[in-house]
Amino acid sequence: MRIASVIAGGERLYGEVRDAGFAALNPLFPQWRTLYEALAAGGFAELIAAAPGAAVSHRDFIHDMVLPDARRILCVGVNFPDRNAEYKDGSAQPKYMSLFPRFASGFTGHGQNLIRPPENHTLDYEGEVAIVIGKAGRRIAAEDAYDHIAALTLCNEGTIRDWVRHAKFNVTQGKNWDRSGAIGPWLVPFTDPAQLDDARIITRVNGELRQDDVLRRMMFPIREEIAYISTFMTLQPGDIIVTGTPTGAGARFDPPRYLKPGDVVEIEVEGIGILRNGVEDEA
Repeated sequence: MRIASVIAGGERLYGEVRDAGFAALNPLFPQWRTLYEALAAGGFAELIAAAPGAAVSHRDFIHDMVLPDARRILCVGVNFPDRNAEYKDGSAQPKYMSLFPRFASGFTGHGQNLIRPPENHTLDYEGEVAIVIGKAGRRIAAEDAYDHIAALTLCNEGTIRDWVRHAKFNVTQGKNWDRSGAIGPWLVPFTDPAQLDDARIITRVNGELRQDDVLRRMMFPIREEIAYISTFMTLQPGDIIVTGTPTGAGARFDPPRYLKPGDVVEIEVEGIGILRNGVEDEA
């Protein structure tokens, strides 16, 4: 099942994406204006149960960022051993994971163009799996972490590389340019640990393979991410955790291979789907 946020007929809607079109769920759940509100209220299971009974309402629609009103998005940085080696600083695996925030305004939806700003042209891609929390928790034990996941989606954690170097201790300003990344195309309900434990993430640029790795190689597995983050903050339904990207981003080529207008980036994980975005310059 594929639950998405879309724009159709001038309206922002949420519902199920099918081969035949889009089945809106808003009319069945007027108490929740958005998919995020449904998740925050603990209603994701109700959406899943009701979706088969909804008729296709639209055949023409465009994908929105899957949770465009998400309040909290946390990203895990440098989470594959080869990514750590790319920094060429001789460092071993760090004791603690690197984290930084992103805001919903920095993302667009599947099929929409990433925006390269005029201030800097070092727009880069990072293919990642993102998890969406469905059950609140604080100090969650790693062995219980999967019980708190409602759904999975994909992220192109687009980055303006030069701007992550503007300060000594943070990357926030390089990670939050409007529509520089994408999350989608939809939410896939999380029902089986194998969806994450056996997942392989692939990134292609213009059909060329750039990233290819498996989540089991993460230095900080997703169970540990949830446990660590929930130590200092209460995770709430609707929170998004972007779990880390493999080696192969454009910045690490010699010379770097940054994105330019006309490029097409695809992030693929079997069982979740393909997140596809073009690139354009900001008007």
